[in-house]
Amino acid sequence: MDKSLQPTLAGFLRASRSRLTPERVGITDTGRRRVEGLRREELAMLAGVSVDYYTRLEQGRSRSASAEVLEALADALQLNQIERAHLHTIARPTLARRRRAAGLQQLHPETRTLLEDFDAALRPAFVLGRRLDVLGQNRLAGLLIADFSAMPRVERNQARFVFLEPHARELYSDWDLVATDTTAMLCVDAGRHPDDPDLSQLIGELSIRSPEFRRLWARHRVYERTTGTKVYHHPVVGDLTITYQALKPTGDPDQTLIVYRTDPGSPSDDALRMLSRAGGEHPDGDAVSSELLRTPHAGDAE
Repeated sequence: MDKSLQPTLAGFLRASRSRLTPERVGITDTGRRRVEGLRREELAMLAGVSVDYYTRLEQGRSRSASAEVLEALADALQLNQIERAHLHTIARPTLARRRRAAGLQQLHPETRTLLEDFDAALRPAFVLGRRLDVLGQNRLAGLLIADFSAMPRVERNQARFVFLEPHARELYSDWDLVATDTTAMLCVDAGRHPDDPDLSQLIGELSIRSPEFRRLWARHRVYERTTGTKVYHHPVVGDLTITYQALKPTGDPDQTLIVYRTDPGSPSDDALRMLSRAGGEHPDGDAVSSELLRTPHAGDAE
């Protein structure tokens, strides 16, 4: 990966320190601050390390730190579980390279069957792999978000869709949050697979083509999807609020199954049922056009 784009221990420490305030860590602020967040000496004091040692870590002049020091820094920075894991990963890039996955990711046949089962249960579902590649989806997910199976393989990627697809800004009512989380998930992946050339190419392309991505990437945020809520503004069926859960369907830690659901009897549930009847009759008696339900993407001719 391009070293200028690769997550580093120095960059992560600086960004994490800038997000802390003296009040949050119980330090009395004695005057004006030239920098945002804690001072280096304050963070070093909280972590129990020398200011010189911490400065060398943050300036990239010392790239090694023991597990004990990393845990002390994580405590001082008030990192969550995902952030702690990312800190250890980027602090030990040699171990990350040993864990590098090779070859093309594929879905297990049982996972494909599971996606179909979720379709029958009115549950949009899809599987993300390394780099947030969309490895598979059921029919309802294709109608709700985008038919990735109809795209060229290089375009079957959630990050490309979020940042480079104009339709995504209309589809996601909370696009800013989606963009923030998507970038943070890519950052986790970049820490785990620093030598992945396809990931490097993707991050480079997004950095060139999307000012929003460049800004978010510089924040060094990390995030892993578990459960949550999303709000969609679909061009045909209108607004939907869904909840989701992230699962690991196989032994591959780089594959994540995302399952959506709506509250039974809610307007969002009705909207999903309308989508599931694509090509059939609209509840008000009008046919739902399959052309309208086809999600547009950048390759479409105007």
